[in-house]
Amino acid sequence: MNALIAELQELLGERHVLTAADDVAPFCRDWRGRYAGSALCVALPGSTEEVAAVVRACAAAGTAIVPQGGNTGLCGGATPVGGELVVCLRRLNRIRAVDADNNSITVEAGCTLQAVQEAAAEVDRLFPLSLAAEGSATIGGNLSTNAGGVQVLRYGNARELTLGLEVVLANGRIWNGLRALRKDNTGYDLKHLFIGAEGTLGLITAATLKLFPRPRTHATAWVAVPDPAAAVRLLGRLRDAAGDNVTAFEIVGRPALDLVLKHIPNARDPLAGKPRWQVLIELSGSGNVRDDLSATLEQALQAAAEDGVIDDAVLAASEAQTAALWALRENVSEAQKIEGVSIKHDIAVPVSRIAEFIASADAALLAAFPEVRIVCFGHIGDGNLHYNQSRSDAQSNADFIAQTAAVNRIVHDLVHRLGGSISAEHGLRQLKREEVLRYKSETEMDMMRAVKQALDPRGLMNPGKLL
Repeated sequence: MNALIAELQELLGERHVLTAADDVAPFCRDWRGRYAGSALCVALPGSTEEVAAVVRACAAAGTAIVPQGGNTGLCGGATPVGGELVVCLRRLNRIRAVDADNNSITVEAGCTLQAVQEAAAEVDRLFPLSLAAEGSATIGGNLSTNAGGVQVLRYGNARELTLGLEVVLANGRIWNGLRALRKDNTGYDLKHLFIGAEGTLGLITAATLKLFPRPRTHATAWVAVPDPAAAVRLLGRLRDAAGDNVTAFEIVGRPALDLVLKHIPNARDPLAGKPRWQVLIELSGSGNVRDDLSATLEQALQAAAEDGVIDDAVLAASEAQTAALWALRENVSEAQKIEGVSIKHDIAVPVSRIAEFIASADAALLAAFPEVRIVCFGHIGDGNLHYNQSRSDAQSNADFIAQTAAVNRIVHDLVHRLGGSISAEHGLRQLKREEVLRYKSETEMDMMRAVKQALDPRGLMNPGKLL
């Protein structure tokens, strides 16, 4: 191992190979603080060629690799298990090309999501992937988990936003698939093997991504609904009224909002009466008249109120008010982290079955764990809910967390019965790699293992994750 470290230092320079315990420690713990491991060292290559050289050196030494970007994942996918080399790609942070006419951008994997958004905005375009950690989450990590975020309803998830990839394979070869084409029917679409693979098949070093016309106008509202079923009906009404201008439709349960109001400075409840369920709605369009979207939203909400679909609403009248409403939604995860450990579920069901899932899961959990606090929020527009449980006091919560397997069984079995997925956008990683075996067929798992064997026969790429 000392010989490998020396070789890496020769390849990258000593300052780009971290070996001191204090320097390595931040790379060995996940954002939530749930997973911790140890690493041989941390390599910080500055180019695709350096990544390839590092991988070749590790392959020769038989040393496993854990890819890492912003380390903002929620399931332990970028955390070493014990003794692997962490390859951090943050230095691969260049915008390689922007093609406004082709509506595409080519970026390196260590670019933050925010940096890509800003580079698109400079040429009057939009890169629509958006999530709370966009200031620190990197494109490589977003692609490795097939990230979703708040605008999947209109633009799709990371997979649908990707035109091409550059990948360093497990043997150190570089695959340059950075094609900026919407149509390329020349065999297997290999990029899809690596998107959502959580770094288990290779290291994504760059990507060519889709851009879109930048919206000129927005209309945003925070709306109280009687229950999740009403929220689903409201979504249908809005899509009938505004079509693809419905950019985001997020649900926030009262316990989720209460945590934000408790822990996030300057957070304010937008509505009186502490409604149990709220939705955050955004319409956006490429036209120049804000009033058109605002009028459409206001009219749709007025009709919904008359029919009892909504109880109350507030429309943002300024950019500051819009930002304040979005901050309430985007700070739910941060508020939960401050509050303490919870059992997290990142699930998806058909939109038509969201209300059934929430009602059935709530009832089953409250019957089994009477003092459970259920924090439910998420992307109701695409069927993805973050459905988390905890107890309010620390000792009781520690005892409850010990029942994670029983809680998971209630939630995940219901998700499966409703035709859903136990991981919508966070990935399997360490958290759900065994759990998924209960729900995927043996045929499906054998196919996944065959792909892994073909691309990483020695099992050196992010071991202990996904499979």
